[in-house]
Formats: sequence, structure tokens, C-alpha cells
Amino acid sequence: MKTEDQVRDDAHKILGLEDTETSKAGVGQLTSFAKLGFKGEGSNYRPDGWYLPNETTFPAIILEVKKEDCDLKQPQIDELLKNCVVAHSKYKNVVGILYNGLDILVYKNEELLADEKELQNKEHYLGLFAQNTIDKQKIYTLTKRINDSLHTNFGIKNLNHRMIFTACALVAKRYGATLVKGMDYTTFHTSIHSTLSKSLEEAKRQNQKLDLLLDVYASIKMNITDNQQAIDEFIDCVTEISDNINSDFWQGEDVMAIFFNEFNRYKGKSDKGQVFTPDHITSLMYNIIHVDKNDIVLDAACGSGAFLVKAMCNMIKDAGGSNTNKAKVIKQKQLYGIEVDREIFALACANMLIHKDGKTNIAQLDSRYEEAGRWIASKGITKVLMNPPFESKYGCLEIVGNVLDNVPQNTSCAFILPDKKLEKDRLGKKLLKKHTLLKIIKLPEKVFTGTTTSVFIFQAQKPQNDKEIFACYIEDDGLETVKNQGRQDIRNKWNDIEKYWLNVVEKQSGNDTIQWLKPSEHLSYQMPEKPFEIYEEDFVKTMMDYEMFKQGKDVKEFNEQLLQHVLYRSAVSLMEDKVTIILD
Repeated sequence: MKTEDQVRDDAHKILGLEDTETSKAGVGQLTSFAKLGFKGEGSNYRPDGWYLPNETTFPAIILEVKKEDCDLKQPQIDELLKNCVVAHSKYKNVVGILYNGLDILVYKNEELLADEKELQNKEHYLGLFAQNTIDKQKIYTLTKRINDSLHTNFGIKNLNHRMIFTACALVAKRYGATLVKGMDYTTFHTSIHSTLSKSLEEAKRQNQKLDLLLDVYASIKMNITDNQQAIDEFIDCVTEISDNINSDFWQGEDVMAIFFNEFNRYKGKSDKGQVFTPDHITSLMYNIIHVDKNDIVLDAACGSGAFLVKAMCNMIKDAGGSNTNKAKVIKQKQLYGIEVDREIFALACANMLIHKDGKTNIAQLDSRYEEAGRWIASKGITKVLMNPPFESKYGCLEIVGNVLDNVPQNTSCAFILPDKKLEKDRLGKKLLKKHTLLKIIKLPEKVFTGTTTSVFIFQAQKPQNDKEIFACYIEDDGLETVKNQGRQDIRNKWNDIEKYWLNVVEKQSGNDTIQWLKPSEHLSYQMPEKPFEIYEEDFVKTMMDYEMFKQGKDVKEFNEQLLQHVLYRSAVSLMEDKVTIILD
């Protein structure tokens, strides 16, 4: 039989109750609630274990343990719940766990959860409140306020600079920068720069180009620096967004994806060919090629890092949470990106650092050329997720080809490309001499403004030969346009839509849009031709137009004369405020 101390030690390991930068966590017999920062009634109580986030809007966990031969009855339950009441004095949501090494009782805000039969990692219990994790509307509103303020109140005209400045502030906040209302601009700006510099010291040993993040931040110029109200409002907004990002309560809802999505609405398509990938499409592609926690993921045109962050988020969740040893390996060794543009490279580095990636395996290279190819070949890539620049002048298919040529054979690679890109570009068919195009998933028309796109799934370094290509068309993603806020999943339709299409793509059956394409004939989804229809009015119009042409009459002039005759030579009746025109 295990003693209470042994049960407590086991629970400590299983739950993962260790202090982090954003929480107090641990186990013991001597630590009172008072020592943990609580005051008032019950502060002298001593919980057996605790998880207490710095941000009190996120859930707390209180643990009570007993020796193995102690039954979990009402006295033991009452002891746990009185500790939960103390935790509730600071935290809205509290999970209480009563455990004896064999049996377990779990309470969500004092309500017993009957289905909980086994002690699990703390992320599982935090996930009990996951549906209320992030207020998306709040993030949209905060981002708009930040963008408007930096543009109008600070005079930063360049959108990338506004994004980078905000991202650097979030990185600095993540690493403990002092940002409080009342700071003047010089102190505020210096605090961000000095914290950035200090936080990058260890990471720069792995990636010297991280100095670019500091250089770009320092080069951003403000036209207006003496608006104290604007500085205070910016600090408030950054703090609110940071609280959501930095919490250990991270269940796959990516605040920065929402943040970048909102910022990029103001840019659309930049002059560098960069197009932001919506969060739900990154999720779809991640799942289509079955990325998991053991994969090594590449995005060789990573932009602000949307695919890499989505991969990081999902892989860490699959590994059991952000405090597991596997999560550290994922961040340090399993995510690789390339970005050629200096400012966007800095933004991608900031994005990864915000998400607690200290190493940041992002290279500033041109993905069209051999140097990038050698870099890719050295990483042991197992999956590729990419949205390369669409235009040929930016080397769209050169990038695709260089990636496919330098990842290991059979690597699954998913690219977003314009629908007809492989057919219209001379390099399209050339790719199939070395690589296999397995699937084409046409995306909804409204995903990208100004162009229609598909996800092209390749198998690297196996020639296509005559193998047919599976194709289908996701006509609707369930998103709706919200005034001044872009397209959003306001009716929560996407999860069901995604599950449906993942099943169709996996089984390669079950939907009327499915096509099998011969590579010698088509390299894009073929939209059905609309049936030709003609109506009697069309026939009459054509005949009349031809007759007037023969008689030398001007159609526009004739239409005006006819209108004048109908309106002004007809009888008019006015009855009960209703005007009726009676034709002769």
C-alpha cells in the first residue's frame, strides 16, 4: 500500500505540477494558501497540490491526496471542497482533484464529473474550460485599436512596421518587460528594446540572424511620440493580448493567428507577393497530410509563421501539453521555416518567440536557390506545409520544385497555389517528371481575394508517370463576412465542415464534386460547364437589334424614345395614393 507521501509524489509527476513563468505550481504539506498569495478566511489551509496561473481569468487546480487504503468519502470530499472555496476567492474557475492512487474524484467548480476515472496531465483538466478560453471578438477589437492607434496616433504608415512593433512589444511582455501606463515614450521604447535584446541572448547562439529582429524594431520611426494617452492605450491592449497568449492554458486556439489575420486585412496582398493564410485553412492542411507530434515540419515561404505556429500548437497538444519534455523537443528541433524578406523574417521570429520557441529555426534565405536547398536537405523534413508567393516573378514554382527536390523521398508536401498554376506555368508539368501530385483540393472561392486557389498534395521524389490525380471542391467553408472584420466563423460551422472533408479526402469517395484527373490532360480541378440556355426574350432582342441595324436606327436613341412615349403619352390614374400608368 502506498503512503500519502508516495501518492502525492505520483500525482506530482502525472499532473506536471511545476512552476513556470506564468504560474505557481507544486505539491507539499507545509505550504499554506497565505504563502501562495491568498488572504482572508481559509488562508491558513494547506492544499496537497496546486496550479495557480498568474492570470486569474484562467482555471486553477487544487489537489487533495490520501493514502492508498483510504476510501474517498464525504469527510475527504469536504476537505477538498473547502480548499476549492479558498481558490475561488481569486479564480473564477477551479478544478478540485481528490486522489488516493487508485480512485479519483474530480470537481469542476464543485460539480462532480462522473466520467473522470484516471488521473491525467494538468492540461486535461484545464481543457475542461477550453470552450471559453479565448474571446475572439475581443482580440479582433484590440487588434483594430492597436492598428488604428499606431497608424493615426503614432504616425507609423507602414503596415508591416505596425505589426512588427506590436509583435516586439508582445515578445518583450512575454519575457517580463515593464510596460505600465504613465511611461513616457523613451522609457516605453527602451524597455521593449532592452528586454528583447536580453531575451535573445541564448537564442542567438543558435540563430545569429535574430539580430535582425532588433535592427528592424530599432529602425521603426514614429512621427508622434508625445501622446501619453495613446501610449497608455497601446500598453493596455498589448497587456490584454499577452495575457491570453502567455497563459499555460493553451488548448490550440491561437491568439496570434487571430491577431495577424486581423492585421493582414488592412494589407491584403503586398508588393512582395505575400498572402496571409487563414487559420482554418492551415488547420485543414495540417490534418490532410496527417502531421503528428513526431513530424519535422517545413514552411519554406513562412511569412509571419502561420503554418509553423499551427503545427507547433497541434503537435504540443498531441504531446500532452506545453510543459512536457516532448513540447521542448518540438519547439527546438521539429519546426523549420525560411523567409527571404527582411521585415517579414523579423515578424516570423517574433511570432515564434511569442509562442515560447527559444531557438527559432527560421532562416533568411531565398527558397529558389541552392543554398536554401542544402539547408532544407540537412533538416530531415517529414512534412511540408506552404503557401508560396503566387506570382511567377517571385519564383512560385521554383520554390515548390526546390523544396520537393531537397526533402526525403515520399515526404508529404501540401502547397496552396492558384488553381491553374501548374497548367499555365512551364515548370508545372516538369515537376511531375520527378514528383507525384496525389490530390487537388479546390478551396472556396472567397478564401483569397482576387484569385481562386487549391491545395496541391505532392509525394516527393517519385515520378507521376500516368497515375491519376484525386480532386474535389470544398464549395463553402461556413465563414461569413463581418462588417469591418473580414471573414469569420461566427456560426461555428468550420469544425464540422473540416471533419466532413477530411473524411472525403481520406476515403477519396462520398461527394459529388470528386474527380479523377489524367495528368496528361489536366492539373487543376475542372469546374463543370454551365448548360447553355436561351430564352424567348433573348431571341426577340437579337432579332429586333438586327432589324434596327438593317434600318440604320440607333438602339439607344430608340430606347429613349420608347420610354418617353410609354411614360408621357400614357393615361395616368391616381387612386388611394397609388400611381397607375395605363398604356395606349
